[in-house]
Amino acid sequence: MSKTLTEIALQLSTPKTVRKTVPEKTKEVEEAKPVPKVQLIYAFNGTGKTRLSREFKQLIAPKANGGEGDEVADQSGLPRSKILYYNAFTEDLFYWDNDLAGDAEHKLKIQPNSYTEWLLALLKDLGQDGNIVKYFQRYANDKLTPHFSADFDEITFTLERGDNERSGHIKLSRGEESNFIWSVFYTLLDQVVTIRNVVEPGDRETNAFDHLEYVFIDDPVSSLDDNHLIELAVNLAGLIKSSQSDLKFIVSTHSPLFYNVLFNELNNKVCYMLERFEDGSFALTEKYGDSNKSFSYHLHLKQTIEQAIADNKVERFHFTLLRNLYEKTASFLGYPKWSELLPDDKQLYLGRVLNFTSHSTLSNEAVAEPTPAEKAMVKLLLDHLKSEHGFWQQEGV
Repeated sequence: MSKTLTEIALQLSTPKTVRKTVPEKTKEVEEAKPVPKVQLIYAFNGTGKTRLSREFKQLIAPKANGGEGDEVADQSGLPRSKILYYNAFTEDLFYWDNDLAGDAEHKLKIQPNSYTEWLLALLKDLGQDGNIVKYFQRYANDKLTPHFSADFDEITFTLERGDNERSGHIKLSRGEESNFIWSVFYTLLDQVVTIRNVVEPGDRETNAFDHLEYVFIDDPVSSLDDNHLIELAVNLAGLIKSSQSDLKFIVSTHSPLFYNVLFNELNNKVCYMLERFEDGSFALTEKYGDSNKSFSYHLHLKQTIEQAIADNKVERFHFTLLRNLYEKTASFLGYPKWSELLPDDKQLYLGRVLNFTSHSTLSNEAVAEPTPAEKAMVKLLLDHLKSEHGFWQQEGV
């Protein structure tokens, strides 16, 4: 049944009611199952994971009446006290002062609001700048070193040369910047888990996390290579497993690899597939057992495109799904280029068309309805991939 994202957020935060047979009474009774400690969500890019994380945050910690920006409040009177979240909007809170006049003092600054002020004050009070550096250098470059200002509101970066000399202030690449922001969040999350594991609130280093209920993480650091992505997933899973309090974790991702590592590393989790329909509604479908261990990413892509062809509802985004299917199949089969899977006599032409239609950025190119010829091409290329490159065909279907 299709739902709004608000309804799905409610589904993630509401205990389930199940019917259970009581033998001694020979009848069924309703039983409330608590919200799981860990919920994993897989969704394709552009489905609505980030919007779901925002809806969930708004449900758990609504904006204060009349409040502006990201200010939230709850019965404790403390902003941001019920949910800790990481998503694309978290990264947007960090921005560069590029020193346009001198081009020498590049600084990464942090947009002040209730979330960042709370986060930075805690990191500063807990003396966590060294751990941020350690986590960042693990995923980036061990010579690339962050330097925090006294108020933790801006960061400069240098390359340490190992001879007591360092470079001038440098600007990070987008991937390095994303790594750094995740390192800030992960450092805080590590502190949250450690401090909440202390049973008695009076014995904790800080009581800032006493009211925290949920941690929602949406697609951390997609710029990592596979080895570092696996390392990040294993580290995150280990941190979640070390949590002995009643904290609950929701992790969403579009990466099959990241999803699979978390699935295999974590116990006591519930797994979902998030889907978006053409009318703008959504479905969150629970996935059971082995369907997660051998995650059916390729098959779901194939079925989505097949359904669109059958219903004559091929849209522009189906070209992106088709290219993605070719890329994953080529990687699985060991081809260096996905275009090598295209029909031999039209590889160059079809490769260019598929590149253009799946990566169009100009507004006048983003036509909502593909032409009949383009729809026919989607069917041709999908049929070619199924018939020529080993997709299993069920007899009698």
